Amino acid sequence: MGALKPWHIFVLVAVLVLLFGAKRLPDAARSLGRSLRIIKAETKSLADDDKDLAEKADAQAARQPLPGDSTVQPTSVHQPGYQAPAAPVNDPQRVRDN
Repeated sequence: MGALKPWHIFVLVAVLVLLFGAKRLPDAARSLGRSLRIIKAETKSLADDDKDLAEKADAQAARQPLPGDSTVQPTSVHQPGYQAPAAPVNDPQRVRDN
């Protein structure tokens, strides 16, 4: 029931020729081919960009300080030993009226 038979293709081609005309079909096929080429190129470039970002992330994650280097201070929230700065204390008795 779901198989595409030769007469289905013939009917489809006949309908396309009647709708668009024989002169417009080659132009439509050409522009469809161009569009597919553009889509293919863009998806390939997106995949390459994702691969480049993954490689950069792996390279940054692999960087670690040298052993015994005491000058490196943890500055990232995700590094062990990080302490958040103390929040300012709002004391109503310390506030001066100007």
